[in-house]
Amino acid sequence: MRRRWLGAAGLAFLLAGLAGNAAADAVPVPDGYRMGDYRSPTPASLPGAETVDTAQARALVESGAVLPVNVMKLDRSTLPGGPWLLPKPFPQIPGSVWLPSVGFGSLTPEMEGYFRSNLDRLTAGDRGRGLLFYCLADCWASWNAAKRAVEMGYRRVHWYRDGADGWAEAGLPTEEGKPVPVAAP
Repeated sequence: MRRRWLGAAGLAFLLAGLAGNAAADAVPVPDGYRMGDYRSPTPASLPGAETVDTAQARALVESGAVLPVNVMKLDRSTLPGGPWLLPKPFPQIPGSVWLPSVGFGSLTPEMEGYFRSNLDRLTAGDRGRGLLFYCLADCWASWNAAKRAVEMGYRRVHWYRDGADGWAEAGLPTEEGKPVPVAAP
């Protein structure tokens, strides 16, 4: 039997990974929604949802078991019903639906309705339809959106904590995201 030694660099990498996991485990799951500081470490899990890693997210997407839902935030123009303002192209998981800005801790009635009506439309009202929520790594928007979907009664909610960052870092294909418009009042 051949033994392999990690060496200093390998040991440092292993310890950094363990520290990263310990840091995620140390982030408490809030009772409600995260209300600010959205780009910060997230908990290791979300009650009522399945937390998935990149390999699991890929398998779910490639099998068609889930609809990937990108919740990366965007700003809207100041015009009523105005378009989303895209500062640059945003790569997303292929086949995703981009519902921007639905991951804030508190949603306006308009954005709450936008989220609910789009999920209902996309799932044809099937609360058993698999949904995969993501944003970026260390982003609470996807955690909040997945929690909201669980509270709406969706039963197969998956939360991909590493988001578009983890997908791209794994060298998986992406497509340019196109946000779903908000209807004019």
